[in-house]
Amino acid sequence: MINNSVHTVSVVVPVFMGADTLELLASEVQKLCVINRTEGGGRFRVTELVLVNDCGPDSSDEVIRALVNKHEFVSAVWLSRNFGQHAATLAGMAATSADWIVTLDEDGQHNPDSIGNLLNQALISRSQVVYAAPAKSTAHGRIRNFTSKFAKRFAAMLAKNDSPLLFSSFRLVSGEIGRSLAAYAGPSVYLDVALSWITDRVSVVHVAYREERRQSSGYSFRSLLGHFWKLALTTGTRPLRYVSVGGAIFAVAGVALALKIVVDKLVRGIDAAGWASVVVAVMTLGGLTLIALGVIAEYIGLIVRSTFGQPTYLAIRDPKSSPVFGSGSGTDGP
Repeated sequence: MINNSVHTVSVVVPVFMGADTLELLASEVQKLCVINRTEGGGRFRVTELVLVNDCGPDSSDEVIRALVNKHEFVSAVWLSRNFGQHAATLAGMAATSADWIVTLDEDGQHNPDSIGNLLNQALISRSQVVYAAPAKSTAHGRIRNFTSKFAKRFAAMLAKNDSPLLFSSFRLVSGEIGRSLAAYAGPSVYLDVALSWITDRVSVVHVAYREERRQSSGYSFRSLLGHFWKLALTTGTRPLRYVSVGGAIFAVAGVALALKIVVDKLVRGIDAAGWASVVVAVMTLGGLTLIALGVIAEYIGLIVRSTFGQPTYLAIRDPKSSPVFGSGSGTDGP
């Protein structure tokens, strides 16, 4: 049963290349700053739009400043350098104060009008996390859509559950869950995997996605590959188990081949010949060994970064008001 209280919502947008899209996005969010109703009758109101400047290459910072000066409901979080989408999202979550947190991409593909649908699903199912899945294929290219689906299915296989299939950057999270997560999540943790560690009250709702409003994506192939690798590693230690199983299979195969060579020599009088096959075997096993060492090294790297205390993000004041730009904090003396 949905009561008649008003749910407050904070909207968090990690910004990397949003100079051309943020103003329109802010105007769309502004329409939700009055009391609205979900399909099920729940009442909600957006109380703040938190724009997290992730130090992109365009003039997003100037647009953010203009929006903060223009709208009372808009606030900014300034990061000291580029930390990536998930870290920026966590920084925005930490700066919120509402009952619920909604995360949106800056490119305009996520429609703020769908926030009511997500909240309605959360209230009906009593979920702490609700993902917005596209009602149809997203506007990205075929290759990116395919690789995205492959990455999620691969992660689901590693995790041995279907949770990664739901993951989306358009999500609604309980405010207390989101802020608690932002307080402890490490720099190498995939945000949605971390959410799955602290709650199993997760659901999904299908909404309409829009075309991107910018000409080029803010994600390079390298950054997408990095997201995939982080997703794979933070699902758990199962990749290490696969490495062990693969090593055991090749070890058994090697013993079997050795026995075959001995039998051929003693029983059939056939000499083992063929340098080419030896070289291929050595190169294959050497490559598998290096891959295994690489996977192990990545896990060691995660541990080392956590031990060294590498921050997930560092929020600072507006760089334009810092001493680097000539601004001091003192006042004129008598």
